[in-house]
Amino acid sequence: MESGKGLERQLKPRHVIMMALGGAIGAGLFRGSDTSIAQTGPGAVFAYLLGGVILLMVMQGLGEMAARRPQARTFRDLVSPVLGPFMGHFVGWMYWLDWVLVMAAETAAAAGFLSYWFSSVPIWLLALVVSVGMTVINLFQVRVYGETEYWLAFVKIAVLALFVIFGFILLFTGFGGQPGPGFRNLTAHGGWFPNGWHGFLASLLVVMFSFGGTEMIGMTLAETEDPERTIPRAARGVIVRILLFYVLPVLVIVSLVPWNLLGKGESPFVTVFQSVGVPYVPDIMNFVMLTAVLSATNSGMYAASRMLYNQALRGQAPRWFTGLSERGVPVRALLVSTGFLYVGVIVAFFAGGHTFDYLMTIPGYSVILVWITLAVAYLRSDRAGVRAKPGLRFGAGLAVVVLGLIFIGVVATTPVWGTAVVVAVVLVIALGYTLARRVEE
Repeated sequence: MESGKGLERQLKPRHVIMMALGGAIGAGLFRGSDTSIAQTGPGAVFAYLLGGVILLMVMQGLGEMAARRPQARTFRDLVSPVLGPFMGHFVGWMYWLDWVLVMAAETAAAAGFLSYWFSSVPIWLLALVVSVGMTVINLFQVRVYGETEYWLAFVKIAVLALFVIFGFILLFTGFGGQPGPGFRNLTAHGGWFPNGWHGFLASLLVVMFSFGGTEMIGMTLAETEDPERTIPRAARGVIVRILLFYVLPVLVIVSLVPWNLLGKGESPFVTVFQSVGVPYVPDIMNFVMLTAVLSATNSGMYAASRMLYNQALRGQAPRWFTGLSERGVPVRALLVSTGFLYVGVIVAFFAGGHTFDYLMTIPGYSVILVWITLAVAYLRSDRAGVRAKPGLRFGAGLAVVVLGLIFIGVVATTPVWGTAVVVAVVLVIALGYTLARRVEE
């Protein structure tokens, strides 16, 4: 175990793009789109489009800051020089906590999908198997992690691409002996926004949470080949792909099937597949959603371990976490972070299939707070010698306003106990910063 050795630059541009896609295209699309469509109607297409544009503003700023600060290891190093050391400390710990909880929730969800085929095996044992398997993968060189994430994300993207292609064909050729509906379903059942603007705004909460994980690009700065060029290009490229793989599938869904037949708690993809007579639909979608949550677990393990490692390097966590293996992996930070996977196993033992819901309150707040912080950092990046481009500055300002409104919506729709937990976490993080400063003095 070495403390002085640095992380190795083994991630290629294709790895970085797939990591961001893997984090963003997951259960939030395959399951969450059911909720957003039920709230908005066919206008959910515009909710995903608007969410993608907001995210584009944030990611463009992230890419610009990364290009000007090649010495940065994670996006918290882009925040600290601009907004001060406390905000770097705060965003680092919030993001770490975000992913360790998401890991636990996604592991429990993966166990639930596996139980579809292995119903006689206890769900906690399936969660344990997933936890151990993901941990072992991440103990290898970062290139192994990158390749694993690449192929897990590839499965989801391939399914979505085929879904869009065949969906558009069916729109005009018909199925089940019926002529193709074309785009009539978009306006035939109450119009684009049958539930009004209130439903549209409510769906934005679901949409923005679904996009969570895209900022993963900012966690790869220390391990990406040529990050000054790779990160800005990946930030632009991944947003285009996310828009394609969110907006087009949702457009196909609400065009093929009337929106009021959705929102029944079942994945809309399953509903569409069954309506056109595709065999083995439950097995196909169970496999796809399993790869989605495994991908999210894999991404979370990477993000949490690198953030904890970087916090330790900056003196905001014990130096013990800076230890690296011979393969250049921050194994101590990894093993401590993955300890929360086993928390997920314990919760799965007691809570069964409801684990995912119980663990997601803090990540819901964390994603919005991290994006707001990144946008504000770009707006004030002149402090760190990074001159913000006028167009991007306007976009970042707009993103801050919209994300602020969404944050208010989160507060209004989250149970009081959930918000109280988040406030307590913020106070603990602030107290930790104060104590660390006193120790330094």
